[in-house]
Amino acid sequence: MSGIYVHVPFCKSKCIYCDFYSIAVQSLIGDYCNALKKEIAFRSNQLTDRHIRTIYFGGGTPSMLEIGKIEGILSEIYNNYTVDSNAEITLEANPENLNAEYLYQLRQIGINRLSIGIQSFDDATLKFLKRRHTAKDAIESVLAAQKCGFYNISIDLIYGITGIENKMWEKQLDTAFSLPISHLSCYCLGIEDNTLLHRYTAEGKYSPTDDESCLQQFLAFDSKVSENGFEHYEISNASKPNMHSRHNSSYWDRTEYLGFGPGAHSYYNGIRAWNIANVKEYIKGISEGNICLTTETLSETDIFEETIMLGLRTSEGINLREIEQHFGNEKVTEIRAAISKLQPDLYKCNGDNISLTPKGMFVSDSIIVEFIG
Repeated sequence: MSGIYVHVPFCKSKCIYCDFYSIAVQSLIGDYCNALKKEIAFRSNQLTDRHIRTIYFGGGTPSMLEIGKIEGILSEIYNNYTVDSNAEITLEANPENLNAEYLYQLRQIGINRLSIGIQSFDDATLKFLKRRHTAKDAIESVLAAQKCGFYNISIDLIYGITGIENKMWEKQLDTAFSLPISHLSCYCLGIEDNTLLHRYTAEGKYSPTDDESCLQQFLAFDSKVSENGFEHYEISNASKPNMHSRHNSSYWDRTEYLGFGPGAHSYYNGIRAWNIANVKEYIKGISEGNICLTTETLSETDIFEETIMLGLRTSEGINLREIEQHFGNEKVTEIRAAISKLQPDLYKCNGDNISLTPKGMFVSDSIIVEFIG
């Protein structure tokens, strides 16, 4: 089984925190869609022996695309790959794009999962983040999606925002769980290079939230998840039972996938590959019959490090017996030595299985460094 990721690198405007590749130029959408379909056809010789079980439209803002353009991209995928009849097909969307007609048409062309970028249920915070919707728009978009037949709805929220106290964050979580969602993703606000938020911070216009507040808000997320019958199955993700994001889960268990579009990444046959992150260069390259892919063949060390890093992100963790089978007993010895240095409240062992506690998940980056040196 494999997946396909389609990157849609267009936004009406950039949010202050976003470092994903996107541009606020809509005039290139038509040429981009044509180039994208050509890339899909050009690369149809990759993963030909695999069934595609997930398709994910990410961005950027995929919901900026007209229905006909999304349908055309899907048709090209179906024409060139074997797609499972029950494939999970996700579209990332912004609340302001999700009117009833658009939602109904998405259902008609085969989109069966929505990932709605809400980020906050507080209007002042949304304005600060430079989101284009209100809290009312956010709530109404989820209700409209349910009314139009979507039962698999995910929403995104951001915590660790200066000025948002813990009680206010908990109230936002309560609002989220009052809605007909099956999946919730919560991310800590990060200050990434080359973002407006990075500039604000450098200029003294924004002061990051302290680590303790971020930890408490993350633990509140974990607690509310359990209270509402959801499973906290990955650091930033929780869902109803059996409603995990099948596409994102494939990244964490190192399932092969192809990424199409500028800036998109792929993993297949032990190779990591990524497209040029420039729409104009991408379109030009495709028009000249040149797929602008950079590739890297992973070493055994790379694969080991990815296995540890990705496994510890999930509630399932890593299995020492499997590590030994794939990488040898020496690696298991190294991992056990790393575990012995950790505080007991950061991890849990169940036989050969090692996973992180919620507190451990919050500081997972530093723990992973201990595990892989």
